[in-house]
Amino acid sequence: MRNLRLDALRDPAAPLAFLEGYEEAAAKADLFWQDRAAGSGEGSATARQFIAELPDGSWAGSLTVLMEEAGTEDWAGFPVERRQGHVVGVYVRPEHRGNGLIKAMFDAGVTWAWGRGAERVRLLVHEDNERAQGAYRKTGFGPSGVRVPFVKDAARHQLEFVLDR
Repeated sequence: MRNLRLDALRDPAAPLAFLEGYEEAAAKADLFWQDRAAGSGEGSATARQFIAELPDGSWAGSLTVLMEEAGTEDWAGFPVERRQGHVVGVYVRPEHRGNGLIKAMFDAGVTWAWGRGAERVRLLVHEDNERAQGAYRKTGFGPSGVRVPFVKDAARHQLEFVLDR
């Protein structure tokens, strides 16, 4: 998990796609990565990480779905109006892009969220990350019209994309 995340943070789109930087993630202790894996593993009802594993055992990509409960606030302090899944940490290694892998990961993540009673699944994507927006549209997500200030630069925005049940 650590190696895949570090590779994602070295991707040219990483400054638009991820809130943490490579140096910050690389400095985290092994226990952090173990806790993250356990917190999004099969036993968790609040988060699940989906890994695209190749026949040789290597990992080609991943995404995580966090469950958000109605009546709470999301990570940015905005109210959550309904039970929903929130997709984060989407990454596919460059050599595996464009072959349907991202759709398979999204299908698994959305199915998991529906199984936990989500009314919709959402994600946030930087307004300038057109490649990611195109990929998300192909998986069935579309813009909701909600814009959220980008944490790293409040003059820029992230767009909410949603898939309603």
